[in-house]
Amino acid sequence: MLVKGDKVSVLDEAINGTVVSVKNNEVLIETEDGFMMTFFVNELIKIQETSDLMNSIKRIDLDNASMDKIEPKPRSFVKEKKEKRDVGVPEFDLHIEKLVPNKRGMSNYDILTLQTETAKRHIEFAIRNRIPKIVFIHGVGEGILKAELDFLLGRYDGIDFQDANYQKYGLGATEIYFRQNNK
Repeated sequence: MLVKGDKVSVLDEAINGTVVSVKNNEVLIETEDGFMMTFFVNELIKIQETSDLMNSIKRIDLDNASMDKIEPKPRSFVKEKKEKRDVGVPEFDLHIEKLVPNKRGMSNYDILTLQTETAKRHIEFAIRNRIPKIVFIHGVGEGILKAELDFLLGRYDGIDFQDANYQKYGLGATEIYFRQNNK
């Protein structure tokens, strides 16, 4: 069972975070990017931090060592500048290799269906949680997945989409904006 403060990873998605609260079967997490997101317990997996284990080993060694010989090294951080509009934009890679551990035995139809269902789930999640913008990375290929995404996105009201930033993603990504009225 998950408890507040546990480090978790979302299955089938590249999202990690910390448990904020657990209510019935739903878990509220704060992602590494600072977003608050709700998932079902069966969509999350608790992750063990290897650094915690290493820290406890180092602490034991430090307790046994002479403290006057240890000088802390100065830490320097260089922050990468991000544009204001790109801060914390969720990106979802729809390449089949990122969605399943092994695609062997899957037909092209099965692969495309899984990719579009994953995209649909992310779109509906973004609408539910009032996320203003997301990016789907679909790759260039023959353009079949991009065409399916365009068709899927065209079925929603209040959604604008365009090719994502070419410098960052190349030709293989689509940016989705959600027009949201204040309720």
